Amino acid sequence: MGMPRHHILLVDDDAKLLRVLTLRLEAEGYGVIAAADGNEALQRLEETKPQMVLADLRMPGLDGVELLTRIQGRHPSLPVAILSAHGDIPDAVRATHAGAVDFITKPVDRDRLLACIERHVAANAPVEAWAANVVTRSPLMQAVLDDTQRIARTESAVLITGASGTGKEVLARAIHAASNRAKAPFVAINCTAVPAELLESELFGHRKGAFTGAHADHPGLFRAAHGGTVFLDEIGDMPSGLQAKLLRVLQEREVRPVGETRTIPVNVRVLSATHCDLEARVQDGRFREDLFYRLNVVRLRLPTLEERREDIALLVAHRLEQLRKDGATRRVFAPDALELLAAAAWPGNVRQLFNVVEQCVGLAPSRVIGAALVRKCLGETNGGLAPFDEARDEFARNYLRQLLELSGGNISRAARLARRNRTDFYKLLNRYKLDPAQFKQNDDE
Repeated sequence: MGMPRHHILLVDDDAKLLRVLTLRLEAEGYGVIAAADGNEALQRLEETKPQMVLADLRMPGLDGVELLTRIQGRHPSLPVAILSAHGDIPDAVRATHAGAVDFITKPVDRDRLLACIERHVAANAPVEAWAANVVTRSPLMQAVLDDTQRIARTESAVLITGASGTGKEVLARAIHAASNRAKAPFVAINCTAVPAELLESELFGHRKGAFTGAHADHPGLFRAAHGGTVFLDEIGDMPSGLQAKLLRVLQEREVRPVGETRTIPVNVRVLSATHCDLEARVQDGRFREDLFYRLNVVRLRLPTLEERREDIALLVAHRLEQLRKDGATRRVFAPDALELLAAAAWPGNVRQLFNVVEQCVGLAPSRVIGAALVRKCLGETNGGLAPFDEARDEFARNYLRQLLELSGGNISRAARLARRNRTDFYKLLNRYKLDPAQFKQNDDE
């Protein structure tokens, strides 16, 4: 057997389980770094560089959540999954809010454990230079990056969709950086940021004297990006008259500056983005169907921050590092403050999160940013906190579903795993509208 490609830091005070899981993971080709408690795990992290941590929830000294918090402070990009034999749903919610990428119950199901490791180890693989500015360990985002790498070296037009603030320009720059055009210019323009009457001139250029205020020739962004990439953000808001001219540029690969009679060849790749439903705009006549098909050769959809909550702690650490001035002490969020950020509603997505972090850094009186300041800044961005009851209910439902899957729908076995009596367990199933029959493999009793 060759050298393992990936290493897992396994932390559990149960020596027998530690040995069993070590053998199981080594048999799958992983290198295992074993630690009997949280303090030993922190020491191991100073000596080694694992790709993932699996930590027991209940341990003497540092418990799993406390260890997770320490790791977040020192190694924010390192994924940590929590193992527990206890059916303590509040602890599971606490671990998830603290940044755990998964919560796995004991006895540990082999397939579930391996699927968790494979998913997060792959996401924590060394970042290639072209994706250096895409901060993530989310499987959803990793899938987007996989597609990005595949299509980057083609010449296909790409339409990037997603809500405002999800990072569409960041992804467009990653496409350019991974493409054969990487050494040529990348030129971006937001179609809503330029007055409609000036947008044609900005894109395609103009001759001196073509209109009032045109005091000199202007090449336009398409010519400025010759050999490289043009990124048209919020393409859905482009005026209808200009849509026809853009279509002609894409078809003929040449531009005609305003006031000019001749056309000029251009060699650019066009990436575009929108937060709106372009198909709906085609249907109601606000967007040209032929232009839509020209732009929508390949589509990449960016998930909302709500869909990639496991990235919040990582994004916070990334933004803190960006805001750190030369020689300045690195600011950190207190554990309860980070938990508030992880549970907050983020209608403005990553852009709003970064805004809140920057506000907190600017207003914090000390190195450690507390929960009270986070609440204040969240309120000022109109994001507010997502209801904790809603977050807890969602997690509890998933947790109960996992117990039913492990027990094959056997109520007695699932209740024992959760350390609850059958009556209480039935009440939980009714509350979360879960039918054990859907998971049944054998007769219940």
